[in-house]
Amino acid sequence: MNSPAPHAAFTPRILVLATEKCAYPGADAVGKAHQEYGANAYVLRVPSPVLLPEDFYLRSYARGIDGILIAACGSDCPYRGAYDRLAARIDRLTLRLKEGGLATARLRLTAICTVCIKAYLKEVGQLDQTLRGLGPVQRDIARQLWEASLQDLRAAVSTAA
Repeated sequence: MNSPAPHAAFTPRILVLATEKCAYPGADAVGKAHQEYGANAYVLRVPSPVLLPEDFYLRSYARGIDGILIAACGSDCPYRGAYDRLAARIDRLTLRLKEGGLATARLRLTAICTVCIKAYLKEVGQLDQTLRGLGPVQRDIARQLWEASLQDLRAAVSTAA
């Protein structure tokens, strides 16, 4: 399988959602080890990515993020059942991206531990290369997907009330 040709002068914006118990200390260990990765990766420390609703991801794409790396604890998550719920949410989100016309490769879910320096660098680097091949996210499509997600959320809330 051939990888897409890189887009000239395009630097993707990558959002890294790093869990505070595992992946964030791993990302911090990268700096402590004086290792480097691109300044185009923005790390957001979160208790657990499962707390972020589906529309958060779609809104991120609509507002300028080209790719999202979810660096979670994996099966070592301290919150019982959170990783399984996150995986299910990402499956639904991936399906929505695919049906809506956005490349599913813009979203990665990986387990990163507190000392996984090489794994963290590898994941960020691979997503960066993938996004350079894909080019900028189509903001209009992302905005439509985000708005549809919000409508679904509103409908779910109104039927629950």
